[in-house]
Amino acid sequence: MVSFTVRMRFAEKDREKISEVLKELAPASRQEPGCITYIPHWVDGEACTVLIYEQYKDEAALEAHRATPHFQQYAIGGLYQMMLERSVENLVAVI
Repeated sequence: MVSFTVRMRFAEKDREKISEVLKELAPASRQEPGCITYIPHWVDGEACTVLIYEQYKDEAALEAHRATPHFQQYAIGGLYQMMLERSVENLVAVI
């Protein structure tokens, strides 16, 4: 299993647009056969920071996710165009 978080910071003026993009991207991502979970969050106390928790069956499922039309449209063409900062934290399950 592949698990990680993506943390992105945006300008406050883009908050509504970011919410709209995530409302399209998240459900489409969850429909992918190899996606286990895809949950975007606004970070409490950081009004313009989004944290997305993602899990995929394997690396192939993650690569398939990145190749989907919805990822290209909403992540690459949307979120990535508005983000000010981005970091990824790879996770290893304890059990």
